[in-house]
Amino acid sequence: MATTDTRTQILDAAEHLFAEHGYRGTSVRAITQRAGANLAAVGYHFGSKSELMAAVARRVVEPITAAQCAGLDKLLARTPDPPVSELVEAFAGPLFDEMPAGDEGGARTSRLIVTILSDPAEEARSWTGPAEDSVRDRYFAAFARVLPGLSPEELWFRMRGIFAVTAVDRLQVHQQPSPGCESPVAGDAARQWALTFLTAAMSAPPNET
Repeated sequence: MATTDTRTQILDAAEHLFAEHGYRGTSVRAITQRAGANLAAVGYHFGSKSELMAAVARRVVEPITAAQCAGLDKLLARTPDPPVSELVEAFAGPLFDEMPAGDEGGARTSRLIVTILSDPAEEARSWTGPAEDSVRDRYFAAFARVLPGLSPEELWFRMRGIFAVTAVDRLQVHQQPSPGCESPVAGDAARQWALTFLTAAMSAPPNET
């Protein structure tokens, strides 16, 4: 029991610190101090700081990718070419579901995803494995079938934008508004606005090069 508890405490501490300070801005010592563990615990449970980053990212992302996979399976069971709007909802909806407003876990998830998208450290982005690659590739293929005019490069750019827009929106929901600024809208309204916006962005004509 103690081993499991220590491992979870390290994951919780690392998730918080990586989200707040990035990969390079977080030391193993800071993680173990926050977790109340000895310095060797990271090596014992994870092998290295980079493997710890991978474990943190997978713990956060796995429920999202599982829901995305289930959503796509449901769509493709009905038709081989679902509408763009339904693909966007199946892809982006789980991001909202795993980052609910008013939930500290959702706040950490949104901060960590923003970190993964923006951190210059390779370790923050090189953790993906076959499960994540499979979901990404399946959605890429589904979008490519219904958006044949987009180049692979532009399609992938737009798919990355779904992650970025959703994570930044959820991050703002959890932050205190600046003086004089309206509070971000949370709940179903924000979810629907985002899905409408992202559907329009995905459906836009290709950019001429």
